Amino acid sequence: MSPSVDAPTLPDAQRAVGYLEEISRELRGCAILSEDGELLAASGDPEAWGEAARELIAAADAAGSEPVAHAHVATGDGEAFCVREGGYVAVAVTERFTLASLMVFDMRTALRRLAAGGDGS
Repeated sequence: MSPSVDAPTLPDAQRAVGYLEEISRELRGCAILSEDGELLAASGDPEAWGEAARELIAAADAAGSEPVAHAHVATGDGEAFCVREGGYVAVAVTERFTLASLMVFDMRTALRRLAAGGDGS
C-alpha cells in the first residue's frame, strides 16, 4: 500500500493545464478532455488541441481491445503523451528525450487532483 500524499486539489481543468506547464519544463503544450472527448482546457488554440487530442486518443485506443490507460509516442521532433485518470484525459506534447515515466506521473497526478477537487469545467 502506498503512502497517502497530501496534495492540494485542482478546482478546474484550466488550473490543471497551468499546473502541468509549471512543473514540466519540457512541455510544449497540453490539453484536458472529459472521458467522452469534450475539450475542457488547453494551453493553445482550443479547436486545434481538441481535434489533435481526440485523434491521438482514438489511435491509441484502436491498438487494443480496451481504451488505453496511457500512451507515449516519440518522434525525431518531439514526444506525445495521453493519460486517462479519474474520468479525464490529458494529452501533452513535449520536447525530445523527455523522461516518459515522469511525464506520465505528472499528468496522472494532475488528473487525480482535478478529479478530487472539481467538476472539470
